[in-house]
Amino acid sequence: MERPYILHMFTPGRQMSPFDVNMAADAGYQVLAPYTDVTLDAVRGLTQDAIFSRSPKGLARTAIFIGGRDAVLAADMLERAQQAMVPPFTVSLMADPSGSYTTAAAMVAAVEAELVAMGAGGLTGQRVVVLGGTGPVGRIAGVMAAMAGANVALSSRNGIDVAEEAAQQTGQRFGVTLHGISGGDRDAVRRSIADADVILATAAAGVQVVSAEDLTAATRLKVAADVNAVPPEGIAGVGVMDKGTPVPGTQARGLGALAIGNVKYQTQQRLLRSMNESAEPVVLGFAEAFEAARALLRQA
Repeated sequence: MERPYILHMFTPGRQMSPFDVNMAADAGYQVLAPYTDVTLDAVRGLTQDAIFSRSPKGLARTAIFIGGRDAVLAADMLERAQQAMVPPFTVSLMADPSGSYTTAAAMVAAVEAELVAMGAGGLTGQRVVVLGGTGPVGRIAGVMAAMAGANVALSSRNGIDVAEEAAQQTGQRFGVTLHGISGGDRDAVRRSIADADVILATAAAGVQVVSAEDLTAATRLKVAADVNAVPPEGIAGVGVMDKGTPVPGTQARGLGALAIGNVKYQTQQRLLRSMNESAEPVVLGFAEAFEAARALLRQA
């Protein structure tokens, strides 16, 4: 009998994301096994239970997915699972907490492609402000932009102290330089985007973080990207379908939630399928998600 494709799904939360379950099923996994309330210390034991129950041949059809809502914890869990492998008993691993790795990858890669298309040379040297920057998508988008050469500031509506703490912790964990900036009120938001080349809006759904009036302060703005698909738009004038569309009242181009979401969906599907298709086990974190999103956009 042919061995089924099994995906073990770990989350520190109380439930596994239905979105991720659907994505995994569509990627061809026949058995989906969710494990909830998984602590960092539990990862080693669960991983070794998975790898020692099948032969190396069977393990080619076995993989582990790490979810949750904490981008940093997911990276730690991914490393812990990798350390638990005992060759030749190894399986492919992927982390994408709350879809933050693939969403951030799609967002930053789309911005990078738009900057190149408009002759701005990509992200190197660009001033990037991440609004909602202390959440999982915001933090990882900031890391990716910094890795691509941008000068990145994470903004928080809870003020400068929260923003700076998130920037320091995230930057130290992933080996990049991030700055904190306040988005605590309208004046703070306008000051934060006044010298921004790129705005990434990663705040909660249905929350507008940049109004049309705020945009008048962003005189250097080249690209505004928003992952909020729930009205009102996170950045005024950036529609969900926008793909390089001019942002009213500015010289910038807009990237909307569904345009970014299409790249995110394809990126996550590509990564999930690659675990089954690779001749050798792979480890897929946010860096691999970013490269996958870049590759998709180069092919577009």
